Formats: sequence, C-alpha cells, structure tokens
Amino acid sequence: MSAQDVIARMFAQDAFSQWLGIQVLEAREGYCRLQMTVREEMTNGFGTAHGGIVFSFADTALAFCTNASGEISVALDCTISYPAAVKPGDVLTAVGEQETTSRKVGFARVTVTNQDDVTVGHFRGTVYRTQKPHR
Repeated sequence: MSAQDVIARMFAQDAFSQWLGIQVLEAREGYCRLQMTVREEMTNGFGTAHGGIVFSFADTALAFCTNASGEISVALDCTISYPAAVKPGDVLTAVGEQETTSRKVGFARVTVTNQDDVTVGHFRGTVYRTQKPHR
C-alpha cells in the first residue's frame, strides 16, 4: 500500500481530524505536509487558539508521517512548545518528518507555521512500531 493510500485510509476513519478541517497537501514515506484553518470555536478564553488544537494538528502529522511506511505506529510520547499565538482565521501548515527509526521505535518532529511562515508549534513525538501492516 502506498503512503498516500495509508494516509487516505487513516484520514477517512479519523472524525476528529476531519472536524479540524485538515487537508493533506503532500504525503510520502516518512513525510507529510498538512493544512488547516483555525475557526472561532477552536479558541480559548483569551481569544487565541486552544493549545490542544495546535497539539492535535501536530499529532495528526506525527501519525501520518510515521504510518506512511505501511506499518502501524502509535504514539508513546509527545511534547510541544508554542513560540507564538494562533488566532482565528490563521491558516496553519504542519510538516511532519520522521527522523530515525529502529525495529520497534520511531522518532519524528513536526513544525507548525502560520500563513506568515511564523512558527507556532515545535512538536516532537516518539512512536511504537507495532510491526503490523496497514490493510
């Protein structure tokens, strides 16, 4: 199964990523580029995007770039830093890149930027590689 097929199947079953309005711009083994627009209902009490929205967006990029090889991988540990605020109407792009893998563990980073190419999220994730194929 190609990377695009794996991601298309995952996305078709991912109601939350669909609710976020994520679009897959590019996908290949170990890499993906996604986009979404922040909506008003995604904001917190300060009028900026809730951190969980940016985290979830980056987490989807982690899932796509680490599963694109065709082997099921699941998150073990994730961290994020928010260097700049995100506002309603911002168009976010997430670039997920798998850095290294072993037989059982993989590491990836995701950079989230806004429409002005300002970095709004630095995300790192560790995944467990189940050694089971996507079907």
